[in-house]
Amino acid sequence: MMKKNVKIPVNTELDKYAKELRKNMTTEEKIVWYQILKGRVPKFHRQKIIGNYIADFYCPQLKLIIEIDGVQHYFEETSNYDAKRTEYFESLGFYVLRFDNSDVKKDTEEVRMIIDNVCNAREKGVELLPDYR
Repeated sequence: MMKKNVKIPVNTELDKYAKELRKNMTTEEKIVWYQILKGRVPKFHRQKIIGNYIADFYCPQLKLIIEIDGVQHYFEETSNYDAKRTEYFESLGFYVLRFDNSDVKKDTEEVRMIIDNVCNAREKGVELLPDYR
């Protein structure tokens, strides 16, 4: 069940870094933002600080986080860090949806369809299985 009214912790020491990430999005993040998420209702935010982490894209109303993963996410150390981040986000009631950079570049429409389906399910309060791609 989606947790409601959980105060989202924010490490304000990450403000400057989050702002830099917003200014310097990767090509794949730009595709997802400008072609899929920007202007969407409910609203998404870019590079949102949640606790000691920064989520690529965040929708507070849907309790949804979307992560775009580059090749650096496939090294063991980074993979372990990602698992810890995901576990933390899920402990706050978020659903975490992950896409590889290659998925975004090769099949943007498939990525859009998956995001649309997850957003629709979250709006309806449907519980989804964790996304462990």
